[in-house]
Amino acid sequence: MIDAGNFAQWLTAMLASLRGEAGTQVPCGDCVGCCVSSYHIALRPQDEHVVARVPAEHLLSAPNAPLGYRYMAYRDDGTCPMLLERRCSVYEHRPQTCRDYDCRVFTAAGIDSAGTGKRMINERIAAWRFSYATEKDRETHAAVQSAARFIVTHAARLPSVQFPTAPTGIAVLALKSYTVFLDATTPADDPMQTAQAIIAASREFDATASRL
Repeated sequence: MIDAGNFAQWLTAMLASLRGEAGTQVPCGDCVGCCVSSYHIALRPQDEHVVARVPAEHLLSAPNAPLGYRYMAYRDDGTCPMLLERRCSVYEHRPQTCRDYDCRVFTAAGIDSAGTGKRMINERIAAWRFSYATEKDRETHAAVQSAARFIVTHAARLPSVQFPTAPTGIAVLALKSYTVFLDATTPADDPMQTAQAIIAASREFDATASRL
């Protein structure tokens, strides 16, 4: 088992990261799971220090992304081109996408996999264990997991609701909307109303982030 830290503190930091306020601090140790898992890394305009060092063959355009965005492609073996001898060669200037990535989000949501082809990350997800200072913290974590379970269960059952189906999207939406499952007025027997409440909570979260 690996200590994931205090859940309430982690949640506060993770939500701040999702708002674009700061990156996360992950106790990775010697794990390089996210660096070897065939991820395309979004490069934002502020990542110019990294862009200058990316080999041309790994620098991709991003036609459907916001202006100034590009992507860094992975090597044929799935590793990041900035990974040298199992260490990030641009760590001090790593992209914001890397600063924001935290595989504990899957553990928090109760999702046991970050997707296929990500063995090292999935092993870490299974090993993380959060701690709780209060019973309220446990209830909050349970609400996050309830939100994730609802999203997974009803993604296909409510075709009119655009729920994500990929692990990252599910986990992030659960974090943005977990308060729905702390609200005693949310009807447990009306999936559509619950789904609408989740979407509304997510939109409110995004609106708050955009005003920062």
